[in-house]
Amino acid sequence: MSLDFTGPLRDALVAADFTYDGVADLLGETAHRALSRNETTPGLRRTTDGGPLATLTRLFLLQAPVSHDAAEAALPGLVDRLCNAGLLEQSVGEVAARLDCRPYRTDEDDLWIVSDLTPGLDGAPNRVGSDHVLGISSASTSLAQLTIREPVGRALDLGTGCGVQALHLAAHAREVVATDVNTRALWMTRLNAALNEVDVDVREGSFFEPVRGERFDLVATNPPFVISPATGERLVYRDSGLPGDRVVEDIVRQAPQLLTEGGWCQVLGNWVIERGRAWDERLATWLDADCDALVVQREVVDPSEYVELWLKDAGLHGSDDYVRRYDTWLSWFDEQGIEGVGFGWLNLRRTGGGRHQLLDWPYDVEQPIGPALAAWGDAVAAEVTSDAHLVAAADLVQETQGRPGAEDPSTIVLRQQRGLRRARQVDTVEAALVGACDGELTVGQILDAVADLTGGDADQLRATYLPVARELVGEGFLTR
Repeated sequence: MSLDFTGPLRDALVAADFTYDGVADLLGETAHRALSRNETTPGLRRTTDGGPLATLTRLFLLQAPVSHDAAEAALPGLVDRLCNAGLLEQSVGEVAARLDCRPYRTDEDDLWIVSDLTPGLDGAPNRVGSDHVLGISSASTSLAQLTIREPVGRALDLGTGCGVQALHLAAHAREVVATDVNTRALWMTRLNAALNEVDVDVREGSFFEPVRGERFDLVATNPPFVISPATGERLVYRDSGLPGDRVVEDIVRQAPQLLTEGGWCQVLGNWVIERGRAWDERLATWLDADCDALVVQREVVDPSEYVELWLKDAGLHGSDDYVRRYDTWLSWFDEQGIEGVGFGWLNLRRTGGGRHQLLDWPYDVEQPIGPALAAWGDAVAAEVTSDAHLVAAADLVQETQGRPGAEDPSTIVLRQQRGLRRARQVDTVEAALVGACDGELTVGQILDAVADLTGGDADQLRATYLPVARELVGEGFLTR
């Protein structure tokens, strides 16, 4: 199908100020928050002036029909063309949306994202078809914040959906490839690329098959990671058809073969937490010796919460077979020995180094987190010797606890204020080392001075704390 309508459509959206900020100003804070909860009534009350911005907001975001005259005024000469393309439909005197066209704001640009309509507005049933194409979601925005935004040559959006990540990647990659198995999703990715005037190489196929033998500087993916017994209808945007967390494991195991030297693969996903086995012990077996890896577990959900979340997502809450499906899913979890489901980030960088960190960190982090992950990649690859001149991170604060009047604190904690905002309990030598790292003295000189002050053995102090200095660099407490 021709996409020659995308240029005029973009012009109409710009002319109406149908942008994220324009819509937010029109709706106001209360109605905007209500829409984020899938409630449209406050928004409908704010969009009654009949102007182009109000018309487009009612039509696409609030999913309310508008008069044919209002639609023509907002989309001059486009109504029939958009109906033929499947974005709109007409009845006597009215026009309604068949697809969502939503303004989206990045740090640099105003974009528009076409996807399937948001289900479940105002409490309506939210059942969707098996080939439903999800629009902007919490997962897509999380991956966008996670992705490192340094300039690259080739980037891959694996499982592109409607193309949100591909549009982000196009801002800093010379070439972007987007893959998916859902043909409707690929059509929408092409549409969104044309609408936003970017070039994306869109390919159909399962996972890495369409790019087998190629190399990329950056792979970003939010795969269909839902862990389920694979009974009932499969929703392509969330269900891979593979057992357990196999889809995430396969991506992590295969991605290094597609990466250039220094290239990154960044995955947002779920993983199984087995009964009686530490989560990081299991995931460590997935990681390649040729890659540095930072795996961050952001959340752990118990099986019942997990099942409820995804049954509701599928629109099955309150259905006749809801209880049966719930019980089947829980029984499968129990049979598989699954005591929880982890959610988080898997970041791989092909370096040949094989330095792996697995961090359970459910606390607030700075967003976007991508720059901190890039800094981690540089830090763990840095050589730290006794001759290194290190500097304490500018955002560090030191917290001490102890009884009033005690000569020494009972605990000392170093805490970052930016990036991952890690915290680390340290002893007095580590605290002294970090406190003295201002770039003037080497690590060895500082440790020798600490030995003099404490009466310790300088060689033993170096042997003990030089590896600690490497850890402090790798965790971002010290910088080169």
